[in-house]
Amino acid sequence: MTQAFKRLSTAAPLPAHLRGGVVAIGNFDGVHRGHQAVLQRALAEARRNGVPALVLTFEPHPRKVFRPEVPLFVLTPPPMKARLLAGLGFAALVKQPFTRDFASLSAEAFVTDVLEKNLGIHHAVTGFDFHFGKDRQGGPAFLMAAGKRHGFGVTLVDAFRDEGAEVVSSSRIRGLLVDGKVEEAAGLLGYRFTVEAEVIGGQQLGRTLGFPTANMRLSPEAALREGIYAVRFRRADGTLHDGVASFGRRPTVDDNGAPLLETYVFDFSGDLYGETCAVSFFGFLRPELKFDGLDALVAQMKKDEGEARALLAGVRPLSQLDSEIAF
Repeated sequence: MTQAFKRLSTAAPLPAHLRGGVVAIGNFDGVHRGHQAVLQRALAEARRNGVPALVLTFEPHPRKVFRPEVPLFVLTPPPMKARLLAGLGFAALVKQPFTRDFASLSAEAFVTDVLEKNLGIHHAVTGFDFHFGKDRQGGPAFLMAAGKRHGFGVTLVDAFRDEGAEVVSSSRIRGLLVDGKVEEAAGLLGYRFTVEAEVIGGQQLGRTLGFPTANMRLSPEAALREGIYAVRFRRADGTLHDGVASFGRRPTVDDNGAPLLETYVFDFSGDLYGETCAVSFFGFLRPELKFDGLDALVAQMKKDEGEARALLAGVRPLSQLDSEIAF
């Protein structure tokens, strides 16, 4: 029987049945098509050798440690990253806590302590530009040589380019989301951009207008363009509903200024409070507008609903992963 997907940490011993596996190494923020090129090579290598496929990643993102004063829009927080990796077919996600002490380890110590002793790896797969260890002293050539010394194989994967011959990167996707270009971002991700959070109480203004919303507070660093989107809403039990969502910051009613995502879930009535749900973004409909009275607001909300229903009626999965996430 297939073992359930595991979320683990290098702070604890790796379960015996996961040792000796193929390990994809990287941060993989976004788990985009470029990352998937690395990840699929790891899965193929694991199948070929009949061993588990694992992902070793670093939390928090190294940029948050080295440049904490600069906000970073993390595309896939750990729970979402784990969900995507499980969908691809990995057995486990192993988190390496990223601290300044860890960053000061030599490249050889990383290989010996983490890859060999902790994970007992059979094979490492990573991007061609992966660097590790103090002052980034470990690079592709070092890793290849270390594999020969320590008895594990190494596969390096070239940069993945899209149909326009541009390299697919997390920063490029962040830029598209900042502009509200969720369709273009989906093309680079290989699935619809999705957020996950607990449904919280709100002012219930939407309910009084006939448009009750499921409200979710996202990270203050979430830099998605503010506005109205056609979305798909997934409940904790896996059931899906189409919807229309408003995303924005409401400093007058939200004491910490965090972005609030308010989703009107079509064809649903019930209590969602306290439930952790996911919202997948399919299309940007319009920016936020200021209306002269509630009647004008309700008229626009009805128009938004119609546009969202029409857009969502024609969507198709971009990939098997998209099918699992948003369909």
